[in-house]
Amino acid sequence: MAIDTADLPDPADLPKDPEDLPPTNPNPGWLSSDELEFVRGRLPIVYVEAVPVRVDGDGSITEVGLLLRATADGAITRALVAGRVRYGESLRDALFRHLENDLGTMAFPQIPVSPVPTQVAEYFPLPGVSSYVDERQHAVALVYVVPVTGTCSPRQDALEVTWMSPEQALEPSVLAELSGGRGKLLRQALSAVGC
Repeated sequence: MAIDTADLPDPADLPKDPEDLPPTNPNPGWLSSDELEFVRGRLPIVYVEAVPVRVDGDGSITEVGLLLRATADGAITRALVAGRVRYGESLRDALFRHLENDLGTMAFPQIPVSPVPTQVAEYFPLPGVSSYVDERQHAVALVYVVPVTGTCSPRQDALEVTWMSPEQALEPSVLAELSGGRGKLLRQALSAVGC
């Protein structure tokens, strides 16, 4: 199996005068779209994925939160909270940032000081290499089950957060709504925490 990668820029094509160089990125932990495309063609990208849950006083999961998103082609799908880890960012900080971005600032995620993933998923751009597919890239996702105690108001590209019992979340019709093999991933993550 061969995966095409982007070509390196020709040094002769690069500007020689510092004034001709693009402006310096004020956030060096983030990549421009061109830089991201270049890196995606060469390296696996590290992601965090979170399954937001509500727990009772005994710590048993009572509800699982799944996002409803619209894809670029107009399809409506279920999704987990997910996103890239920035350079220099701890996994805990990345989890918190993505949970806040998708669920709102009042979600109050309960992330341990040293979070340990319940699952690790490796996504490939070609179907059939693994159970997990991401057409854009080769990615490694660390998956966490994270209790949230506050009010969730979807933000960014999330249309809503649907709370359902673990049994409802594990129904085949719901799992089928999660793209890229995330239905299997959700089943494994919830199984790892006793659901």
